[in-house]
Amino acid sequence: MVIKNLENKVKLVTIICGFFLLGCILISVSSLWTARSMVVDAQQKVYVLDGNVPILVQRTTMEETLDVEAKSHVEMFHHYFFTLAPDDKYIKYTMEKAMYLVDETGLAQYNTLKEKGFYNNIMGTSAVFSIFCDSIQFDKGKMEFTYYGRQRIERRTSILTRELVTAGQLKQVPRTDNNPHGLLVVNWRTLLNKDIEQKTKNNY
Repeated sequence: MVIKNLENKVKLVTIICGFFLLGCILISVSSLWTARSMVVDAQQKVYVLDGNVPILVQRTTMEETLDVEAKSHVEMFHHYFFTLAPDDKYIKYTMEKAMYLVDETGLAQYNTLKEKGFYNNIMGTSAVFSIFCDSIQFDKGKMEFTYYGRQRIERRTSILTRELVTAGQLKQVPRTDNNPHGLLVVNWRTLLNKDIEQKTKNNY
């Protein structure tokens, strides 16, 4: 009788220990899962300090912001490539900036213009070139863009406005300080570049 009671107590203790061990395992697994979820969620959040006040901003993936970043990249490239002043150091600076954003097709256009004396002519005539973006069409699926803009060329005696349309594709590359969007303009070409208005400046 005593042995039977002892066996029952051992079984009872074994069952209790088994349930206790199972409970510990479930609690540990759920704790690890919860902690992992909290870490992943925290990694998606970034706090920016506004003075001494932390402001929560949500992180986004490249795919979510591709349209905006692509258009910004295309506009930035055209700004550097087509904004010119009668200063050889400034031209060199803007061209170096532009070349980080485009493949060899941009360098080829730059070299062609340089060989034709285009940049020397800018300095000789004291011309100032400005670019204004009208719109950018971007096909996310094909990674193709079309840029529509106007170029303003101001010389000593006149102001010329030209219509500019270019096209190309974008390729994703690692982000760097010189290429913050992580995109590269490829197969870039000019579709249209024609005069639309010329005004004579009033000299007093």
